[in-house]
Amino acid sequence: MIPAAEDGGSITQQRILTETFYMVNIISQKFHAWTNGWRVLILLVADGLMMGYIMPLAGGIMALAANASVTPLDLMFFYTPDKAFAMIKKYGEAGRALYMKIELTADIIYPIIYTLFYGLLLSWLMQRAFKPESKMQKFNAMPAGAWLFDLLENVGIVSMLAMYPSQLSMLAWLTMVFGSLKWAFAIGSMGLSLFSLVIAALNGFKKQRYVKI
Repeated sequence: MIPAAEDGGSITQQRILTETFYMVNIISQKFHAWTNGWRVLILLVADGLMMGYIMPLAGGIMALAANASVTPLDLMFFYTPDKAFAMIKKYGEAGRALYMKIELTADIIYPIIYTLFYGLLLSWLMQRAFKPESKMQKFNAMPAGAWLFDLLENVGIVSMLAMYPSQLSMLAWLTMVFGSLKWAFAIGSMGLSLFSLVIAALNGFKKQRYVKI
């Protein structure tokens, strides 16, 4: 009976991996199909507007509502449950209410924008850095990982804000892990963009073709 259970678990893991790779391939293909120079430029402007104006403005308004200098949890790479709940207490009632609204509006829109921007930017650069058959082409799906864990982090933060003053340490730990994974995928996407930019520049930004055998 034990081997059968192990076989069942192995089959489930293989199925999850297969479906994950399938989704990554679909996302990669979509990004490659959608990318062009104009879309990348438009998304660059949108990303810059959100990162350089909208999100800092929201953070400033939140600090005014909290009547204190505060740091949103989703800007922190690591924190303990005690630190998380201390921050939530510091936000105050008005700050918590505003933070929840930000998480459910701007911080849903922004991940979509930066995911599309980096996904299409990576696709555009990789098409000029690597051969079409290269496995590197699949890494243009990396920003989707940041999007997924960003949304999961948002769910955790909203839940902690809504449940306060109740404090669930496991929820805080999970939210922190989701946030750390978000940053890992985001930083990875930026680093991969720079790497692809260098290779594409060495290729004269010429779109690469299939190697004929």
